[in-house]
Amino acid sequence: MARYAARVTLACDIAEAVGSGRERAETVVRRALSRADRVQRETNAFITLCGEAALARARALDARLAAGEAPPPLAGVPVAVKDNLCTRGVRTTAGSRSLEHFVPPFDATVVARLEAAGAVVIGKTNLDEFGMGSTNEHSAFGPVRNPWDLERVPGGSSGGSAVAVAAGVVPLALGTDTGGSVRQPASFTGVLGFKPTYGVLSRSGVIAFASSLDQVGVFGRSARDLALALTAMAGPDPLDATSLEAPPLSADLGTGTELSGLRVGLIKELSGAGNSPEVREALGRTTAALRDLGAEVSEVSLPHAPYGTAAYYIVAPAEASSNLARFDGMVYSRRVGESRLGQGEVMRRSRGALFGPEVRRRILVGTYALSAGYYEAFYGKALKVRRLIADEVRRAFGRFDLLLTPTAPSPAYRLGEVADPLRMYLGDVDTVLANLVGCGAVSVPAPTPGLPCGVQFLAPPLEDARLLRVAGALEAAAAGAFAPLAPAYR
Repeated sequence: MARYAARVTLACDIAEAVGSGRERAETVVRRALSRADRVQRETNAFITLCGEAALARARALDARLAAGEAPPPLAGVPVAVKDNLCTRGVRTTAGSRSLEHFVPPFDATVVARLEAAGAVVIGKTNLDEFGMGSTNEHSAFGPVRNPWDLERVPGGSSGGSAVAVAAGVVPLALGTDTGGSVRQPASFTGVLGFKPTYGVLSRSGVIAFASSLDQVGVFGRSARDLALALTAMAGPDPLDATSLEAPPLSADLGTGTELSGLRVGLIKELSGAGNSPEVREALGRTTAALRDLGAEVSEVSLPHAPYGTAAYYIVAPAEASSNLARFDGMVYSRRVGESRLGQGEVMRRSRGALFGPEVRRRILVGTYALSAGYYEAFYGKALKVRRLIADEVRRAFGRFDLLLTPTAPSPAYRLGEVADPLRMYLGDVDTVLANLVGCGAVSVPAPTPGLPCGVQFLAPPLEDARLLRVAGALEAAAAGAFAPLAPAYR
């Protein structure tokens, strides 16, 4: 495999260099596009690269800076955007043939806010179709490969965005996280993956999977970079009634090295049996590092936590069956079959031909759970379990500042290894907690000798700054060993 000589820097470094005039935004973006092209051939991380538009935006920024305009906080920083976030004038497929030719006339709010802060979108990243999957093998545009081992998956559904950061194409990338779709790929690829409190980032312009669980998330290799991106994107949005006014997230929150007095609860039910030896070792090393930094770590029991996966895989498909009902070949999506066949037959053919097997499976599960005679037995009971889990987590936060689990029970799977959907679903046992509860969570790379593994921290709602603080402290303690690029791309 070819070595990658192009210089790779963090978002904060790029913004400082471009803002001070030491480097041109056009040069930075051109370098990122060149690297993206090479990484794409090996990993299939992107669905669409938007080179000309990105270079035009970078040149316009250079011109404004040359004219004396104050540099924006993310000046010239190249970013990648998951392809279920709308981008004006750039096709947005959600990884599905049903939206293969869809070009939105507007930007998702988070994309517009990043660009207003000076960032430059260079491409749309590959994903499991409509965000439904944990391996990134369920895309209509082919699987994504893990840059640490091209025979392994990068995780899903935001695998393309994780790869773009882990292979050094961009320092920041956007994903969406419905049950772990940012944090699990971050764990599999050795980068940071942050899902803020539900409502902190607007969902306007996100192609919905499960509306009560969906949240935009961010990938990066530095806690300070995450803080810069989150600060640029956060805040109420009149286009999203669920958006919130959140406490400010200063970039300085990602640079602390002292955790004295921080109380961390290690969730007993998720930290022992069922995790691979590599994951248990990674968790142990992180726990030791936390104690070295002054944090207090002790076990906490959440008896209902292991039932989160079952509850999630009823609630999420039920909401998906409703959200995806519009993709019927009539108004949304492409049409398969002639009108003379009748509306019902055209809808059946369109959905059957243009939805992949995993999407069809989840729609069927969700429709069944919501059907007459089964609603209370399945969906109603899942909502009660969700409430029990939320209550347990709330009580735990009365004793602890943060909760700790592995991010995933194992390192990255081999391509094709997880043919059984149930096994794929069970791999989300750790990450679904934050989505069911609505709290913020971050996956932080753990020191491991082999394939990457991550550990997950959960914070009380709207206390996302604590997550940046602990990630920044672990980053400072690990120095240059923290979130390294995949070896072949250094």
